[in-house]
Amino acid sequence: MLDVLNQQGWLLGLALLTLGLVVGSFLNVVIHRLPIMMEARWRGDCCELLELEREATDPVLTLSTPNSHCPNCKAAIRAWQNIPVFSYLFLGGKCARCSVAISPRYPLVELVTGLLTLSLILQFPASAGLLGAMLLTWSLVALTMIDVDHQLLPDDITLPLIWLGLLFNISGTYVSLTDAVIGAMAGYMVLWSVYWLFKLLTGKEGMGYGDFKLLAALGAWLGWQALPSIILLSSVVGALVGITLMIFKRRDKDVPMPFGPYLAAAGWIALMWGDEISAAYLSTVGVQ
Repeated sequence: MLDVLNQQGWLLGLALLTLGLVVGSFLNVVIHRLPIMMEARWRGDCCELLELEREATDPVLTLSTPNSHCPNCKAAIRAWQNIPVFSYLFLGGKCARCSVAISPRYPLVELVTGLLTLSLILQFPASAGLLGAMLLTWSLVALTMIDVDHQLLPDDITLPLIWLGLLFNISGTYVSLTDAVIGAMAGYMVLWSVYWLFKLLTGKEGMGYGDFKLLAALGAWLGWQALPSIILLSSVVGALVGITLMIFKRRDKDVPMPFGPYLAAAGWIALMWGDEISAAYLSTVGVQ
């Protein structure tokens, strides 16, 4: 089957695009529900610690239940109304029952996930490497959107991502296991050190622990060699975006800005073109 997919490039591309769109639809659920589930869990832990009764009014929410529904009229979304991107276009961006506008963000997440998944064909044939690249890509999309919404990088995603990276690299899928282990350790320690240095100098927290874990995960997948380019690229882009927001949006410099999306974007670029970027950099500085 893998040989057939590799020989028929259009078939592999179609499969990746379709799968990416479907997974993008599921990621919308993860992005919306996981932070709510985590908040409910934290609230329950606090009640248990303080020996208080839990609120009986808290709805039971998981990634699978209840079924997706319109937030306005509560009408269940039928299967044909849940086809990625196409259902949104067919319905004109409105609920089929109450005609309230549906956020265009949902089809955009589906479309971006589909296109990112499709683009993996540029670097990976049908193999274990492609499977891992898809899992990493989908995780980065979810983490990016959750961090944008809540300035939170959930352990439920970052920690399994670290172990998955090490697992895929047991057989050297992307880098050697040694490089992966060093990458995970170095990724965490680099940002951990920056965090504490910044806090000692300013008395403020410059980033969250989720950023440490995300960079550790990227190090586990791509090896320690990819960390300098990931840190440099994410820092430069983050600084440019922050300066732009301060100039044009009059955003206060003390307003926190999520760093996870820039780490995720830089990590995905390193996944796709890390070797080319490293070679170009070494050539620029005169190192062969």
